[in-house]
Parts: sequence; structure tokens; C-alpha cells
Amino acid sequence: MKTIATLLALSFAFALAGCNTIKGAGQDIQKAGEKIEDAAKKK
Repeated sequence: MKTIATLLALSFAFALAGCNTIKGAGQDIQKAGEKIEDAAKKK
């Protein structure tokens, strides 16, 4: 029973870490897009 609980806890931790990573990557891409958009507007 302890093994199952440990595996579930680890799976949950990895899932949360993955979501944060994807969210961070999305924010970085959004910021890069905004910079490109600003540069295009200046020309």
C-alpha cells in the first residue's frame, strides 16, 4: 500500500512540474511574439 501511495505522489509531482514547464514555455513564446510584433510596428 505504501508503494502505491508513493508512486501516486511521485506521478502527481511530475505532472505538476510538467504543467509549470509548459506554462513557462508558453509565456516565453508569447513574450518573443510581442517583441516581434513591436519591431514590425516600428518599421
